[in-house]
Amino acid sequence: MARVGILGGTFNPPHIGHLICAQEAHEQLDLDVVTLIPVHTPPHKEAGDDPGVEHRIELCRLLVAHDGRLAVSRLEADRPGPSFTVDTLTELHEAHPGDDLIFIVGGDMARSLPSWREPERILELATLAVAEREGVGRTDIAETLAPLHGADRVVFFDMPRIDVSSTRVRERVAAGRPVRYLVSDAVERYIATQGLYRTAVTA
Repeated sequence: MARVGILGGTFNPPHIGHLICAQEAHEQLDLDVVTLIPVHTPPHKEAGDDPGVEHRIELCRLLVAHDGRLAVSRLEADRPGPSFTVDTLTELHEAHPGDDLIFIVGGDMARSLPSWREPERILELATLAVAEREGVGRTDIAETLAPLHGADRVVFFDMPRIDVSSTRVRERVAAGRPVRYLVSDAVERYIATQGLYRTAVTA
């Protein structure tokens, strides 16, 4: 049985914050692998900046290419339209019923879990691993999730504060500013050679 971390997102583009989050989860939660799962359709209004799911998949592959602790899955990329976490976890569980799934989220996402589709089924399928900086907000999150059946399957791990976001990377590319050290070298080269994010950011 493998302990598999699941890190979903738009990854538009993936950056060092994603890498650090995956690394900290891998180490602190004793995971065998952390799998990045880029969504097919961005959940927010990012259409003007989205180069398409195939580019985002390739960016993720380049990001993790030389790290055996990390992997990339096409599960949501091959599912047109919006994806729901409960459906993704169900598919992963059915494909590998012996794996222990750990779904990695940030604090803000964790707080919103009660409004997700079938939140208690999510907690049945996976442990919810919440990335929090120095324990900030853990009590509030625990209290928010306490009414849910399965709330005892919520764990926390420490995440250093990294003030970088995909939006900031896109803005810098559009402005002609360097993004080295905000993304991996391979991701930086791909963005440049493919001409991604050169138009003004609208999201």
